[in-house]
Amino acid sequence: VRAADFNDQASLEEAFKGADRVLIISTGDLDLKSDRRLKQHQAAVAAAKAAGVSHLLYTSMPNPEPGSPVLFAGDHYGTEQAIKASGIAYTIFRNGWYQENLFLALPHAIASGKWYTSAGEGRIAHGARDDMAAAIAAGLASGSTDSRIHTLTGPQAYTTTEIAALVSEVTGKQLEVIQLPDEALTEGVKAAGVPEEFARVIVSFDANTRSGRISMVTDAIETLSGRKPKSLKQFLEANKAALAG
Repeated sequence: VRAADFNDQASLEEAFKGADRVLIISTGDLDLKSDRRLKQHQAAVAAAKAAGVSHLLYTSMPNPEPGSPVLFAGDHYGTEQAIKASGIAYTIFRNGWYQENLFLALPHAIASGKWYTSAGEGRIAHGARDDMAAAIAAGLASGSTDSRIHTLTGPQAYTTTEIAALVSEVTGKQLEVIQLPDEALTEGVKAAGVPEEFARVIVSFDANTRSGRISMVTDAIETLSGRKPKSLKQFLEANKAALAG
């Protein structure tokens, strides 16, 4: 085990010394008022190059290019650009939205019977975190030397209304979807006690969904890991008690 600090490039170089393949997992140091997370990732890429790493792997997000409604997409796009500019062969995993993200919204929505959203008819193919982890681990362990980008998703994309119907089927509780403008949803999230900066991030997810930028379905998880990805219904059934009480 080697200690490394994303804010200390020298420690990263020491940690990466002798490594052939390095996986950079995007940090949770989200700060919309600065480029702190992007700078951390750029330091890791520079350290990998200095340490002579031959293959870089990174956990990104789908469609992070300029124009993404997701407020932190620039961190991922900037990191991808730094990796490509490094000259190191790479594998970028663009992780779709996790099924586990639904824990943020569904318990309160199920309890109240109302799910407020601004996602419109946009679709999401939520995937299980452990399925994505298995695909990433397989990529890390492989001997692949080509530069590739894989988008990791669940097996089927649903609208919010379709997800609500699945929730009702699994829990036996009715769930009404109420569409709001982004501004009204932001105010509602803030009124629920969420700090404004994070409220804006949450609503940017819905705007991203509405724009169709997260609707893709791929077979990358199964292709990379050999395992069939868990469906959204399986996730809801396995977590029924935690979601619905």
